[in-house]
Amino acid sequence: MDQKNQPPSTKSAIGTIRTNSKGFGFVTLAGTPQTKKRDQEIVVTPEFINTALNGDEVEVRITGKYFDVRKGRSARRTSVEKGDFVQMAGQVECIVRRARTQFVGTLVQHDNQWWVRPDDRRAYVDFLIPANDPLIANASNRKNEKVLVTLAHWQANEHYPTGALVELIGTKGEHEVEIQSILLDRGIDQTFPEAVTAEAHKIEQTEKPLRAEEIARRRDMRDTVTFTIDPIDAKDFDDALSYKKIESGPHAGRYEIGVHIADVSYYVRPGTPLDTEALKRSFSVYLVDRTIPMLPEVLSNDLCSLNPHEDRFAFSAIFIMDDAGHIHERWFGRTVINSNHRFSYESAQDILNGSTGAGHEHAETLTTLNRIAKKMQQENYKRGAIDFEQDEVKFKLDEHGKPIAIIKKERLDTHKLVEEFMLLANREVAEFIYKKHGNGAGEHVHGAAGASIYRIHDLPERERLQELALFLQALGFHLPVKHGKITARDINILLESVKGVPEESLIKTATIRSMAKAAYSTKNIGHFGLGFSFYTHFTSPIRRYTDLVVHRVLAGVLEGTQKVFKDLEAVSAHASEREIVAAEAERASIKYKQVEYMSERIGQEFSGTISGVTDWGIYIEDTATRCEGMVPLRELGDDYYVFNPRTYTVEGERTRRKFRLGDSVRYRVVRADLDSKTLDYAIVS
Repeated sequence: MDQKNQPPSTKSAIGTIRTNSKGFGFVTLAGTPQTKKRDQEIVVTPEFINTALNGDEVEVRITGKYFDVRKGRSARRTSVEKGDFVQMAGQVECIVRRARTQFVGTLVQHDNQWWVRPDDRRAYVDFLIPANDPLIANASNRKNEKVLVTLAHWQANEHYPTGALVELIGTKGEHEVEIQSILLDRGIDQTFPEAVTAEAHKIEQTEKPLRAEEIARRRDMRDTVTFTIDPIDAKDFDDALSYKKIESGPHAGRYEIGVHIADVSYYVRPGTPLDTEALKRSFSVYLVDRTIPMLPEVLSNDLCSLNPHEDRFAFSAIFIMDDAGHIHERWFGRTVINSNHRFSYESAQDILNGSTGAGHEHAETLTTLNRIAKKMQQENYKRGAIDFEQDEVKFKLDEHGKPIAIIKKERLDTHKLVEEFMLLANREVAEFIYKKHGNGAGEHVHGAAGASIYRIHDLPERERLQELALFLQALGFHLPVKHGKITARDINILLESVKGVPEESLIKTATIRSMAKAAYSTKNIGHFGLGFSFYTHFTSPIRRYTDLVVHRVLAGVLEGTQKVFKDLEAVSAHASEREIVAAEAERASIKYKQVEYMSERIGQEFSGTISGVTDWGIYIEDTATRCEGMVPLRELGDDYYVFNPRTYTVEGERTRRKFRLGDSVRYRVVRADLDSKTLDYAIVS
């Protein structure tokens, strides 16, 4: 027997488990390099899950056996490089750390006992609620009660966990109940602790109006034309742009362009209750109907926000640039600004298009900035930035929160204008900090003076690239993967080639999923997707804690104080985790409203694109609303259909009728399940 094909000796290791609704677990071992994660993923079948739940840190024993995850059965060892689905098998020995102990679910009664069925289907088991639970008497009088339950007890020899009710949320299906459920299930709190609120109000009382002695310490930019460009319904303004044409001197004919960011670090100091809560949250969360801010609104919407016609403290990156977008000088520091105008993306676009409405006096400024932004965008593409621009949707809700329309967001030049100058500031700040305090070995030493947080994006995994190449080949497109690697230029060529074709959205989604996830780290490895060697997040400290930290680091560098931030690795790891939680909450609210929208349209027909094919069904994404549903193969009816994983098609054995990934189809809405947030469609012949 070939030595490399022998099963590994049984051993125990620590890792993080992810589970699915069927009770299977997949453990990624701690310390596994990004490029080896799949090779080192351990499959745990339900009988060996040992009470582990999704996200738990577990000790797993590798048994020396193998499991075929596609066929759902034991298997012999085969080569991973051949693209199969055989992985090492193991069993959970013990739970090292629970990822969470509270879950949102629905109360159900069975055999005269009360149970909570979790909304998160990855929690594959119901929770038993004891008859003497103090809240059960109130809850049992109402049907379909949504509740928050805590895991009270679950031993390895017990088939199900015992839970304790924490909160009665309300009746399932009501808008506010469902939104609260999404938040509570992810540990997102809409309210702030009293100490945090009190501190925020005290800051407002003592810091308004702005202190004259602090203004004197800053660069005064109040006489420079400055404005914000944000969504029409925005309430907090993180960033502003300033513009001045230089008339004389060595830079005559060039432009002084400022990127001004709310100086949150002046108000939120390390170690305070406000700072502790901001770290805990790490992000503002954006749902379909509301924003859950990282900071109390007295700061996020007022004192820190760069509101029009009000003096505000900012942390600024100011550049002297030419028409080609080249930087001739750069300056970083604290400023005081006064925004002359508050544009929405749409109103700024109207000015670019020749409107004489409000703000038209800034037409020349907007036109110049837009021209320079386009030049910078072209240079970024040459450098390797990938164009992952995708359609997004927004909802029009009635007074009861029900969706009455789903609208695709239009991507305007003004969106790209702001984005390019924010990218510029983030990149330049990252490089400035790194070159001032880098250790010369490609990273900052943990705990070293000047250490910072970077926004990093690793190279794609070899296996994911190979799978993407096969996927694209089935659709008739080519991706030149060589030795398991690819360049950003190759991806851009692909994305350019699919513009306007029915499969465009599908291919962009598949390509994004094949990429490594962007994350926060104290180790600068660059950002593959943007093509930057240095990148950080500096431009949104009202809604991202990492940006607040970077402001503090930059202040230390500029002041030469050699500040030491010993906890930056922990902050980076926590922020990366909370970013995923915030994104999950946003997606859950969107998915719920999409299903709710389609639930009012049962029996109606629409146009869509086949977005996925599997051996159990065909997935279709609606063209107008991006509402995705599934057509079970068994319900196609006229034939027995077989899935071909190599060509991403399903084909009828008798009729040879094919459905291919990317095909345009007409479909009918058959069912909408708000509990599971799923839609069932039927293809219209």
